[in-house]
Amino acid sequence: MIVERFSQNVINTGIFRLYIATGFFATLIFFVVNADLFTPLEMLFGIIGVTVVLKGVSNMMLSLIILLFSLDNKKEELDFKYNAEKIDAMLAEMSINDAKASAEKKDE
Repeated sequence: MIVERFSQNVINTGIFRLYIATGFFATLIFFVVNADLFTPLEMLFGIIGVTVVLKGVSNMMLSLIILLFSLDNKKEELDFKYNAEKIDAMLAEMSINDAKASAEKKDE
């Protein structure tokens, strides 16, 4: 759940879409500047090919980011929260027992 939320946040930032769009427009500018060297069909296939390759590279980068995401800190945080809740429950139970004991002493 933590990794899914993290990866969704990374995707929603739009950094990968910006990366692909930048590569697309850079390729487009390259082919426009060098229009006398390439035919229109070569330009079209080049632009499509570069865009597909950049999409693949961005997916690999996302996979590496998710793979290298460390869950140790999150595990320690969840363990701390669990232990804190457990301690709070024990303290509440102990205060209830103390209140019962003091009420029984007053009755005697």
